[in-house]
Amino acid sequence: MTTCKIDAIELELRNGDIAQQSDIEAVVNAANAQLRMGGGVAGAIHRAAGPGLEKECRPLAPIKPGEAVITGAHNLPNLYVIHCLGPVYGVDRPEDQLLADCYRNALKLAEKKEISSIAFPAISTGAFGYPIEEAIPLAIDTITAHAGRLKSLKRIAMVLFSNRDYRAHENYLNQKFKS
Repeated sequence: MTTCKIDAIELELRNGDIAQQSDIEAVVNAANAQLRMGGGVAGAIHRAAGPGLEKECRPLAPIKPGEAVITGAHNLPNLYVIHCLGPVYGVDRPEDQLLADCYRNALKLAEKKEISSIAFPAISTGAFGYPIEEAIPLAIDTITAHAGRLKSLKRIAMVLFSNRDYRAHENYLNQKFKS
């Protein structure tokens, strides 16, 4: 695990499964527009949470790229799931703005609920085709830009499933926060 301090926020990089973050209050789902079980992150979260999550999501769908909604976590070891619909790379425009909106809107919902810790996956970098090298600066820079305004949030984790994605995030953090 790699950590760094941004204002009063502890930013952590973790290699692992977003659905198994028992020390985090809210996990972020890289959702589909209908907020249903899918592949990747959405599949892992829905399988671990159980059918109650999809039932709670139904009246909240559909959502648009960049939007975020919040539900209970059901059988997950967390209190909340924040569902964000990331942009499909090369289809949803402007994809950079929409991806940054996902992180911004998730942070706003976390603050509204007075959540102290949140875990993000690498939104849109799987089936939605967003190149990880372009997505990392958008995610980290958006989080960094909002860190000073966060009151409740004290810990933000980026949970990366693959070693490659973890190393890419770590390299970006090391370059960004070099003294």
